[in-house]
Amino acid sequence: MVYFTGDIHGNAENIVSFFYWVRPKSCDTLVLLGDVGANYYGNSKDNILKDILDSIGIKILCIHGNHEMRPINVPGYIEQEWNGGTVWVQPDFPNLLFAKDGEIYNIEGLKYLVIGGAYSVDKFYRLARGYSWWADEQPSAEIKAYVEQQCRSKEFDIILSHTCPFKYEPTEMFIPGLDQSTVDDSTEHWLDTIEESVDYLAWFCGHWHTNKRIDKIHFLFDDFESDEQFKSKGGLL
Repeated sequence: MVYFTGDIHGNAENIVSFFYWVRPKSCDTLVLLGDVGANYYGNSKDNILKDILDSIGIKILCIHGNHEMRPINVPGYIEQEWNGGTVWVQPDFPNLLFAKDGEIYNIEGLKYLVIGGAYSVDKFYRLARGYSWWADEQPSAEIKAYVEQQCRSKEFDIILSHTCPFKYEPTEMFIPGLDQSTVDDSTEHWLDTIEESVDYLAWFCGHWHTNKRIDKIHFLFDDFESDEQFKSKGGLL
């Protein structure tokens, strides 16, 4: 079984509670759709969360969000092959996997394309107060080119991203009083072009702190879904 949920921002309480009731099998996988918070400090402070997530006992695939460092910039990560793609992993936390943008993973018969990253609307708030912000939070030109090549040359069933295509933005979740003209939505507009160029069963994303569905787009925050919906009837329910 594959489970999906949204941003946890360093707080594993909801994950622990869910799996206390679900009792997953060791072969199951949990997908966290960005802003995990496990690479927020970039040092041993992150290990508290990593210990908790790793100890759940199943593989946890983390998508890159905009409130965390990329694993390539954190000491101790190595590349590893996993389900047909490349992931980043630290040997001390072997169950905690960080997806590489543009990779396609074959998990229990379904193929997942990963597209991480987003713009931080709180960027200037964080910078003004000395909080962490990372200039590579959005996908680079190189990442975009790789994703586009993957879309042209390979097949997949489901897209896993942090943010969503622009046309599906849940505008009711915009921060009140924030001038939207100051927001860099280039990633969302680029995702529009991706969404319009491919066929897919479903698209899961986090980032927006809401649980809702628009067409094939599944927004998740603190709710959980599983891949069972795609297997029981051979497609979306």
